[in-house]
Amino acid sequence: MTKIKFGTDGWRAIIADTYTVENVKRVTQATASWMKNNKQNKVVIGHDCRFGGELFAQVATQVFGANNIKVHLAKGFVSTPMVSLGTVKTKSDIGVVITASHNPPSYNGYKLKSAYGGPTIPAGITEVEALIPDHPVDIELPSLEKMHEDGLLNYIDLESLYVKHVEDNFDLETIKKSGFKLAYDAMYGAGQNAVKRLLPDSVWLHCDHNPSFRGQAPEPIHRNLGELSECIKNDDTIDCGLANDGDADRIGMYDGDGNFVDSHHILLLLLLYLHKYKSIKEGKVVITFSVTDKMKKMCEMFGLDYEVTKIGFKYIAEIMTQEPVLVGGEESGGIAAAGHIPERDGIWMGLLVLEFMAVTGKSLKELIKEVYDMVGPFSFDRDDLHISESKKQAIIEQCKNNAFSNFGNNKIERVETIDGFKFYFNSDEWVMIRPSGTEPVLRVYAQAPTHERVREILDSVHQELG
Repeated sequence: MTKIKFGTDGWRAIIADTYTVENVKRVTQATASWMKNNKQNKVVIGHDCRFGGELFAQVATQVFGANNIKVHLAKGFVSTPMVSLGTVKTKSDIGVVITASHNPPSYNGYKLKSAYGGPTIPAGITEVEALIPDHPVDIELPSLEKMHEDGLLNYIDLESLYVKHVEDNFDLETIKKSGFKLAYDAMYGAGQNAVKRLLPDSVWLHCDHNPSFRGQAPEPIHRNLGELSECIKNDDTIDCGLANDGDADRIGMYDGDGNFVDSHHILLLLLLYLHKYKSIKEGKVVITFSVTDKMKKMCEMFGLDYEVTKIGFKYIAEIMTQEPVLVGGEESGGIAAAGHIPERDGIWMGLLVLEFMAVTGKSLKELIKEVYDMVGPFSFDRDDLHISESKKQAIIEQCKNNAFSNFGNNKIERVETIDGFKFYFNSDEWVMIRPSGTEPVLRVYAQAPTHERVREILDSVHQELG
């Protein structure tokens, strides 16, 4: 049978190709065996808005039931942070989310969460992988009705649990009374109902249940959010925009002029807000390899420790379980902050930025200017190159063998290789090359003082790579 491997954030595969009921059974049986090996017996399960989510969640529930493991099964679609929070609130041993996050609509996936409310650490994932049977799972599955009768199944409203948790931790009245108006783009994802409950006076885009996402991968990056940008540009009453991915653990934002605010800027805003304005002094800053170096600069100005990890939020989460972390995040929009679970949460981070605006009375543009006054202006962009596997591997080999001394007129001064290859041209300009861990894609990232300069750098790399 197909060998199943977990990537940077769970197992993902194309529905009806490798992502099948049988393979979900195999992964769940491995998870159940791992739980029993660790004397664990309680799990929370939820699914997002993707095709087949309810079916796959029910199959996973039945496999756990066959292994005498109690299941808290979410009602309706939920976000990944709702499952993570639910795992903590119910004192469960693990959480399972049926989601492919930001991947195209043809994909579904399987994420594992730990008792602390964040991704299962890499060592645990490796142990689960080793237990995946290489044959069909031959066990009799109990009905959901039988599981409920036997006390092995409890239906849980994770969305209401999450909304209550937000209400307990934010001054929503201050946000609502600030006069700042939000446009929210759910990208047809699992955050739509919770945000409607929390900020009912917002402008809504793509907030209906559409498992195909209208054919668009629900990733909150600028090229996927043209309608949100235009909506803001055409409505003078809208002050900012918020977008989340399919399972609402990632974030993208827009200022009042409809300009995209990427995760690098959001991370800097959160660090500024939490440390300077909210006076949270304890905790280090943890960022993944592709995040802007401006974070290091702000940390040095504040006298904060920082750490750079490989790409994948699970590396940040592991650190968050061991020591205090003020802000942790990755370039792809996954951010965590002190005062919440060690989990990416696109809704929570958006609310923190809105609270920052409400408390200061400043627009998002004004707050970003405050950041620039401290660390200097910068721009960032990423191109995803869809090329053949052989060409992708050939380029990575060139990087490993130091085949590049320059890209166009840009002379490489030094290279860092924590995860991928980051080529520095000077202290403010760099380009990074890294293969995707879940898709047949080569990612090329760049930072420079202006967007025009970023595009020049990216174009020079494209030309060099052919």
